[in-house]
Amino acid sequence: MRVRVAVRTRVLAAVLGVAAIGMLVAGVTSFLVQRERVDARIDDNLAQEVDELREFAEDGIDPDTGGDFTTVDRFLEVVLERNVPDRDEGLLAFVDGDIAWAPASGVNVRLEEDPEFVALVADQGGTTRVRPRSVETDTLGQLRYVTVPVTVPADDRQGLYVIAYAREMEQAEVVDAYQTFAIVAVASLAMVGAVGWLVAGRLLRPIRLLRDTAQQISDTDLSGRIAVTGTDDISALARTFNDMLDRLEVAFAGQRDALDDAGHEMRTPITIIRGHLELMESGDPADVEEVRALVLDELDRMHRMVDDLVMLAKAKRPDFVRPRPVELDRLVDEVLDKARALDDRQWRVDARVSATVDLDPQRITQALLQLIANAVKFTEPGDTIAVGCQIAGSEVRLWVRDTGIGIAADDLERIFDRFARADVGRGIEGSGLGLAIVSAIAEAHRGTVTVDSRPGAGAVFTIALPLVGSEVTEDELVEEEA
Repeated sequence: MRVRVAVRTRVLAAVLGVAAIGMLVAGVTSFLVQRERVDARIDDNLAQEVDELREFAEDGIDPDTGGDFTTVDRFLEVVLERNVPDRDEGLLAFVDGDIAWAPASGVNVRLEEDPEFVALVADQGGTTRVRPRSVETDTLGQLRYVTVPVTVPADDRQGLYVIAYAREMEQAEVVDAYQTFAIVAVASLAMVGAVGWLVAGRLLRPIRLLRDTAQQISDTDLSGRIAVTGTDDISALARTFNDMLDRLEVAFAGQRDALDDAGHEMRTPITIIRGHLELMESGDPADVEEVRALVLDELDRMHRMVDDLVMLAKAKRPDFVRPRPVELDRLVDEVLDKARALDDRQWRVDARVSATVDLDPQRITQALLQLIANAVKFTEPGDTIAVGCQIAGSEVRLWVRDTGIGIAADDLERIFDRFARADVGRGIEGSGLGLAIVSAIAEAHRGTVTVDSRPGAGAVFTIALPLVGSEVTEDELVEEEA
């Protein structure tokens, strides 16, 4: 069975692991360097002691006689009297393999009390080379020492001067320091762990809330949101998740509304078709032909409705519009040329601007023709339908104006909804999706579509788009008949 480890625990373990490794590497490296420095200092002290002994052998005089030393024993006695050992240093003098002199009391390192070391040095005798050596004994532990043979011309006896440092005593300060370092490091890791646990919990709180919120979300309830505070990356993730939920809630609500509206609108033609088929006299050719024509008409209406719904569904895709540089005046002229074939109206251009802007010409043409088709439905022959464009501040405005029957104030706020129709439009052919498609095209361009109308005074539908890539060459305000 695989045990699930919380992210908070894994993050904290990783942080503590890296911190512990870093402290361990730093501590061990520093300890080894300091230990080598202590060993180097011991060797330097030993070399200095040997040099001082040689200088004294060359220039020293016997204080009792005022002349040269005549015996090895006297020379070693004076040397030990003049030399004060360091804290961790031991001195010893041999004559013919026997201990002759040792420092007075008060010395920490008593070499003469270590029989193992005494026997080792006595066996080396005068053949010992003057260089530092290391030895470990049961009494004094690790010792770093040199032995210097001593002879006096007037004396046949062989002397041996021994200088030794207790390495473990010299290293004791370093060891104590790094024991303290280890204690402090462990305490620091514990503190880092406690603070890290709290910080990680706060940083990961939005993720826990995200998980809890995601578990509560269903296809019927997308209202849950994460409470976000702060400006870090995790908080930004939570805000992004909330934004995603906002988009999903809007999309799902729109999908449900579309399905509800589509179901409602589809039910009518289906009922009509079913009713006429049930009442049709199959043996009456005239009745069959009449029902056939009605069924085909209703199916065509259903087909147009499905196409419009598919168009609205595609409007949510990022590639629904493909902007490119477009000349506004030419676009208006082309739309008007296409519109003239719809019906007998007074076709006009209200305003035209010579400018190049970024938009999707096919979608904008589709939206303008849809507005023009609506205008044709609500006007009579001889009425005016005008198209225009202009640049106003940071917006591009394109509009369709008619002198038809107008729209009641109560209908202005809902005519862009799916399957919505103005009361004056009842009985006029249409799916009720045309203006919703126009609104979707405007929104895909990050723009809006508005209407200004009153009963009996016609209507003006305006598409306002953000101005992108504009190159205005000339502004022409015209009133011309197409």
